[in-house]
Amino acid sequence: MLIGAHVSPAGGLPKTIERGVERHCEAIQIFNQSPRMWRGRTYDEDEAAAFRAAMKGSSVRAVLIHAVYLLNCASEDREIRAKSLGSLVNSLRAGAQIGARGVVLHPGTAKTGDARRAIARAGTTIKEALAESEDCQLHLENTAGAGGTLGRTIDELEALLEASGADERLGVCLDSCHLYASGYDIRTRAGVDELTREITRRLGLRRLGSLHLNDSMGTLGSNRDRHANIGAGELGDAGCAAFLGAPQFQRLPCVLETPGEKGKGATGEEVVLAKRLHQRGVRARKRPATARAAA
Repeated sequence: MLIGAHVSPAGGLPKTIERGVERHCEAIQIFNQSPRMWRGRTYDEDEAAAFRAAMKGSSVRAVLIHAVYLLNCASEDREIRAKSLGSLVNSLRAGAQIGARGVVLHPGTAKTGDARRAIARAGTTIKEALAESEDCQLHLENTAGAGGTLGRTIDELEALLEASGADERLGVCLDSCHLYASGYDIRTRAGVDELTREITRRLGLRRLGSLHLNDSMGTLGSNRDRHANIGAGELGDAGCAAFLGAPQFQRLPCVLETPGEKGKGATGEEVVLAKRLHQRGVRARKRPATARAAA
């Protein structure tokens, strides 16, 4: 598992690698454009080359791009869908330029409308975005379930994948906070195993593309998308370790999107803590059943 954090791209692409190294990251996630603006951008060849060179000589082995939060591929408003399509295509093209593992996308929201129709609209937009880009994967992120957001269950992720076509570049990003807030109790090995069985049955393990590790301020099934620092929320150290220890999740890039100190994002200390919890979760899987029961 390649563990790291979301970092700022301020100052240029190579700076993202520098910030990742400072935080002991093996994976980083960035925005390729301002998260508050529709105007998209890709990189020129010099920028992309400088990024690839900086990454080659660093501890960072994987990069994800997060599509901006303005996107709503399921919107009933055609103009919003068109803007979402354009921004998503830009992100996928930018990802291809820098060799990103994938672009992470919140699939959209039905708001108060019919979820099935919203999934169909989102699927059409996503399918077009994949057709207008190449090389870079697209990971649909599960959601906490507030406000009609799509992807709150494995069933909805399956429906979104089906509506978006059979493109091999299409996968999913699992967020630990969102899973818990939407009703999946992943605080124990048994709960994580139940989740991975459902993923295997409904989506297929090949669709697993990336992970977000966030603790949850909200309680189980609260539908509150409120990230907490690792170990400081409802999941706690034990829940985060159980999530990270799943055999099906190993080798995936896993990034923290926690508030950190004073809302400035995950620190190097928190990334190191996540790595320790990962080791704890993996070791627990290797212990004999009798020893686990005694513990």
